[in-house]
Amino acid sequence: MRLSFVIPAYNEEAYLPACLESVLAQTRELGDAVEIIVVNNASTDRTREVALSYGVRVVDEPQKGLTFARQAGFAASTGELIANVDSDSRLTPGWVATVLKEFAAEPKLVSLSGPFIYYDMSPSQRFSVQIFYLIAYLVYVLNRYILRAGSMVQGGNFVLRRTALEQIGGFDTSISFYGEDTDIARRMHQVGEAKFTFDLKMYSSARRLKKEGTLRIALRYTINYFWTIFGKTPYTAEYTDIREKTDTKVAVEHKG
Repeated sequence: MRLSFVIPAYNEEAYLPACLESVLAQTRELGDAVEIIVVNNASTDRTREVALSYGVRVVDEPQKGLTFARQAGFAASTGELIANVDSDSRLTPGWVATVLKEFAAEPKLVSLSGPFIYYDMSPSQRFSVQIFYLIAYLVYVLNRYILRAGSMVQGGNFVLRRTALEQIGGFDTSISFYGEDTDIARRMHQVGEAKFTFDLKMYSSARRLKKEGTLRIALRYTINYFWTIFGKTPYTAEYTDIREKTDTKVAVEHKG
Protein backbone atom coordinates (compact mmCIF):
# COMPACT_ATOMS: atom_id res chain seq x y z
CA MET A 1 0.00 0.00 0.00
CA ARG A 2 1.79 3.11 -1.27
CA LEU A 3 1.77 6.12 1.06
CA SER A 4 2.14 9.67 -0.29
CA PHE A 5 3.06 12.49 2.07
CA VAL A 6 1.79 15.90 0.97
CA ILE A 7 3.37 18.79 2.91
CA PRO A 8 2.16 22.31 2.03
CA ALA A 9 4.79 24.94 2.75
CA TYR A 10 4.65 28.71 2.54
CA ASN A 11 7.76 30.47 3.90
CA GLU A 12 8.65 27.51 6.10
CA GLU A 13 12.43 27.32 5.71
CA ALA A 14 12.83 27.30 9.52
CA TYR A 15 10.25 24.61 10.35
CA LEU A 16 10.43 22.34 7.29
CA PRO A 17 13.71 20.53 8.13
CA ALA A 18 12.42 19.03 11.39
CA CYS A 19 9.22 17.95 9.63
CA LEU A 20 11.05 16.22 6.79
CA GLU A 21 13.56 14.58 9.11
CA SER A 22 10.74 13.06 11.16
CA VAL A 23 9.08 11.68 8.02
CA LEU A 24 12.30 10.34 6.56
CA ALA A 25 13.22 8.65 9.84
CA GLN A 26 10.09 6.47 9.62
CA THR A 27 10.03 5.85 5.88
CA ARG A 28 13.62 5.24 4.71
CA GLU A 29 13.26 1.46 4.97
CA LEU A 30 9.96 1.45 3.05
CA GLY A 31 11.62 2.44 -0.22
CA ASP A 32 9.26 2.97 -3.16
CA ALA A 33 6.23 2.31 -0.96
CA VAL A 34 6.49 5.95 0.16
CA GLU A 35 6.77 9.27 -1.66
CA ILE A 36 7.26 12.69 -0.07
CA ILE A 37 5.92 15.77 -1.83
CA VAL A 38 6.52 19.31 -0.57
CA VAL A 39 4.18 21.84 -2.14
CA ASN A 40 6.03 25.14 -2.39
CA ASN A 41 3.05 27.45 -2.04
CA ALA A 42 4.27 30.82 -3.39
CA SER A 43 7.11 31.04 -0.85
CA THR A 44 9.40 34.05 -0.91
CA ASP A 45 12.10 32.51 1.30
CA ARG A 46 14.30 29.39 0.83
CA THR A 47 11.51 26.86 1.36
CA ARG A 48 11.98 25.34 -2.10
CA GLU A 49 15.76 25.03 -1.74
CA VAL A 50 15.45 23.50 1.72
CA ALA A 51 13.00 20.87 0.46
CA LEU A 52 15.21 19.96 -2.49
CA SER A 53 18.21 19.53 -0.20
CA TYR A 54 16.39 16.60 1.43
CA GLY A 55 15.90 14.84 -1.89
CA VAL A 56 12.12 15.00 -1.83
CA ARG A 57 9.84 15.96 -4.68
CA VAL A 58 8.85 19.62 -4.88
CA VAL A 59 5.65 20.81 -6.55
CA ASP A 60 5.20 24.54 -7.10
CA GLU A 61 1.71 25.95 -6.50
CA PRO A 62 1.71 29.71 -7.23
CA GLN A 63 -1.87 30.21 -5.99
CA LYS A 64 -1.35 30.89 -2.29
CA GLY A 65 -3.75 29.08 0.00
CA LEU A 66 -3.87 25.90 2.07
CA THR A 67 -6.52 24.09 0.02
CA PHE A 68 -4.81 25.03 -3.25
CA ALA A 69 -1.60 23.52 -1.87
CA ARG A 70 -3.32 20.36 -0.63
CA GLN A 71 -5.08 19.89 -3.98
CA ALA A 72 -1.85 20.42 -5.94
CA GLY A 73 -0.08 17.84 -3.80
CA PHE A 74 -2.93 15.38 -4.19
CA ALA A 75 -2.93 15.84 -7.98
CA ALA A 76 0.82 15.17 -8.11
CA SER A 77 0.74 12.16 -5.78
CA THR A 78 0.54 8.50 -6.79
CA GLY A 79 -0.12 6.70 -3.50
CA GLU A 80 -3.21 4.81 -2.45
CA LEU A 81 -3.06 6.76 0.82
CA ILE A 82 -2.52 10.53 1.03
CA ALA A 83 -0.95 11.72 4.29
CA ASN A 84 -1.56 15.45 4.81
CA VAL A 85 1.06 16.83 7.17
CA ASP A 86 1.76 20.48 7.92
CA SER A 87 5.31 21.76 7.58
CA ASP A 88 5.58 22.86 11.22
CA SER A 89 4.63 19.37 12.44
CA ARG A 90 6.65 16.25 13.28
CA LEU A 91 5.63 12.60 13.29
CA THR A 92 5.36 10.88 16.65
CA PRO A 93 7.07 7.45 17.01
CA GLY A 94 5.14 4.72 15.19
CA TRP A 95 2.95 7.16 13.25
CA VAL A 96 3.51 5.52 9.85
CA ALA A 97 3.08 2.01 11.28
CA THR A 98 -0.24 3.02 12.85
CA VAL A 99 -1.51 4.45 9.56
CA LEU A 100 -0.62 1.37 7.53
CA LYS A 101 -2.06 -0.97 10.15
CA GLU A 102 -5.39 0.91 10.40
CA PHE A 103 -6.00 1.07 6.65
CA ALA A 104 -4.93 -2.54 6.07
CA ALA A 105 -7.31 -3.75 8.79
CA GLU A 106 -10.37 -1.83 7.57
CA PRO A 107 -11.05 -1.67 3.80
CA LYS A 108 -13.95 0.74 4.38
CA LEU A 109 -11.72 3.24 6.18
CA VAL A 110 -11.39 6.37 4.02
CA SER A 111 -10.09 8.93 6.53
CA LEU A 112 -7.88 8.64 9.60
CA SER A 113 -6.92 11.54 11.86
CA GLY A 114 -5.67 12.29 15.35
CA PRO A 115 -4.79 15.14 17.71
CA PHE A 116 -1.81 17.46 18.00
CA ILE A 117 0.71 17.55 20.81
CA TYR A 118 2.11 21.07 20.93
CA TYR A 119 5.84 20.66 21.53
CA ASP A 120 6.47 24.35 22.25
CA MET A 121 3.77 24.81 24.92
CA SER A 122 4.12 24.57 28.69
CA PRO A 123 2.69 21.47 30.45
CA SER A 124 -0.23 23.48 31.87
CA GLN A 125 -1.07 24.86 28.42
CA ARG A 126 -0.91 21.38 26.90
CA PHE A 127 -3.29 20.15 29.60
CA SER A 128 -5.87 22.77 28.59
CA VAL A 129 -5.54 21.61 24.98
CA GLN A 130 -6.12 18.01 26.10
CA ILE A 131 -9.36 19.08 27.79
CA PHE A 132 -10.45 20.71 24.54
CA TYR A 133 -9.71 17.50 22.61
CA LEU A 134 -11.70 15.41 25.09
CA ILE A 135 -14.73 17.66 24.61
CA ALA A 136 -14.19 17.64 20.84
CA TYR A 137 -14.03 13.84 20.88
CA LEU A 138 -17.41 13.63 22.60
CA VAL A 139 -18.85 15.93 19.93
CA TYR A 140 -17.22 13.72 17.26
CA VAL A 141 -18.85 10.59 18.69
CA LEU A 142 -22.24 12.31 18.81
CA ASN A 143 -21.87 13.67 15.30
CA ARG A 144 -20.56 10.49 13.68
CA TYR A 145 -22.56 7.76 15.38
CA ILE A 146 -25.81 9.43 16.47
CA LEU A 147 -26.47 12.43 14.23
CA ARG A 148 -24.51 10.81 11.36
CA ALA A 149 -23.83 14.26 9.94
CA GLY A 150 -20.05 14.04 9.68
CA SER A 151 -16.82 13.21 11.43
CA MET A 152 -13.69 15.01 12.68
CA VAL A 153 -10.34 15.68 11.04
CA GLN A 154 -7.41 17.53 12.56
CA GLY A 155 -5.97 19.64 9.76
CA GLY A 156 -2.29 18.79 9.32
CA ASN A 157 -2.65 15.30 10.77
CA PHE A 158 -4.89 13.23 8.53
CA VAL A 159 -4.65 10.47 5.95
CA LEU A 160 -7.16 9.91 3.14
CA ARG A 161 -7.75 7.00 0.81
CA ARG A 162 -7.17 8.15 -2.76
CA THR A 163 -10.24 6.49 -4.29
CA ALA A 164 -12.51 8.18 -1.73
CA LEU A 165 -10.89 11.59 -2.19
CA GLU A 166 -11.33 11.25 -5.94
CA GLN A 167 -14.97 10.26 -5.38
CA ILE A 168 -15.75 13.47 -3.47
CA GLY A 169 -13.90 15.66 -5.97
CA GLY A 170 -10.79 16.48 -3.95
CA PHE A 171 -10.32 19.51 -1.73
CA ASP A 172 -12.71 22.46 -1.87
CA THR A 173 -10.48 25.35 -2.94
CA SER A 174 -13.24 27.89 -2.22
CA ILE A 175 -12.46 27.33 1.48
CA SER A 176 -9.37 29.29 2.41
CA PHE A 177 -8.48 28.15 5.93
CA TYR A 178 -11.06 27.67 8.68
CA GLY A 179 -13.32 24.70 8.06
CA GLU A 180 -11.19 23.02 5.41
CA ASP A 181 -10.57 19.98 7.61
CA THR A 182 -14.20 19.77 8.75
CA ASP A 183 -15.36 19.95 5.14
CA ILE A 184 -13.15 16.98 4.29
CA ALA A 185 -14.42 15.08 7.34
CA ARG A 186 -18.04 15.76 6.38
CA ARG A 187 -17.66 14.69 2.77
CA MET A 188 -15.43 11.65 3.47
CA HIS A 189 -17.99 10.48 6.03
CA GLN A 190 -20.51 10.28 3.19
CA VAL A 191 -18.46 7.69 1.26
CA GLY A 192 -16.89 5.54 3.97
CA GLU A 193 -15.54 5.30 7.52
CA ALA A 194 -13.94 8.54 8.73
CA LYS A 195 -12.14 7.85 12.01
CA PHE A 196 -10.54 10.09 14.65
CA THR A 197 -8.27 8.34 17.14
CA PHE A 198 -5.94 9.33 19.96
CA ASP A 199 -3.60 6.59 18.70
CA LEU A 200 -2.48 8.88 15.85
CA LYS A 201 -0.91 11.83 17.66
CA MET A 202 1.25 14.39 15.87
CA TYR A 203 3.73 16.91 17.26
CA SER A 204 3.03 20.45 16.09
CA SER A 205 3.98 24.06 16.79
CA ALA A 206 1.64 26.17 18.91
CA ARG A 207 2.71 29.40 17.22
CA ARG A 208 -0.82 30.21 16.03
CA LEU A 209 -2.31 29.57 19.47
CA LYS A 210 0.37 31.72 21.10
CA LYS A 211 -0.16 34.54 18.64
CA GLU A 212 -3.96 34.67 18.66
CA GLY A 213 -4.78 33.11 22.04
CA THR A 214 -5.77 29.53 22.84
CA LEU A 215 -9.33 30.34 23.93
CA ARG A 216 -9.99 32.54 20.90
CA ILE A 217 -8.72 29.87 18.52
CA ALA A 218 -10.75 27.17 20.29
CA LEU A 219 -13.95 29.20 19.97
CA ARG A 220 -13.25 30.03 16.35
CA TYR A 221 -12.61 26.41 15.43
CA THR A 222 -15.73 25.28 17.30
CA ILE A 223 -17.97 27.78 15.52
CA ASN A 224 -16.55 26.88 12.13
CA TYR A 225 -16.82 23.16 12.86
CA PHE A 226 -20.57 23.29 13.44
CA TRP A 227 -21.12 25.85 10.68
CA THR A 228 -19.32 23.63 8.16
CA ILE A 229 -20.96 20.40 9.30
CA PHE A 230 -24.52 21.72 9.18
CA GLY A 231 -24.21 24.68 6.81
CA LYS A 232 -21.65 23.07 4.49
CA THR A 233 -19.51 26.21 4.44
CA PRO A 234 -17.33 27.84 7.13
CA TYR A 235 -18.48 30.88 9.09
CA THR A 236 -15.08 32.62 9.07
CA ALA A 237 -13.57 33.61 5.74
CA GLU A 238 -10.87 35.99 6.99
CA TYR A 239 -7.79 34.65 8.75
CA THR A 240 -4.44 35.92 10.00
CA ASP A 241 -1.42 34.45 8.25
CA ILE A 242 1.18 34.18 11.03
CA ARG A 243 3.84 33.22 8.50
CA GLU A 244 3.82 36.74 7.11
CA LYS A 245 6.34 39.07 8.74
CA THR A 246 3.58 41.63 9.30
CA ASP A 247 0.88 39.10 10.38
CA THR A 248 -1.20 39.91 7.32
CA LYS A 249 -4.95 39.41 7.58
CA VAL A 250 -6.21 37.60 4.53
CA ALA A 251 -9.73 38.54 3.49
CA VAL A 252 -11.39 35.94 1.31
CA GLU A 253 -14.67 36.25 -0.52
CA HIS A 254 -17.20 34.12 1.32
CA LYS A 255 -18.78 31.58 -0.99
CA GLY A 256 -21.67 29.31 -0.30
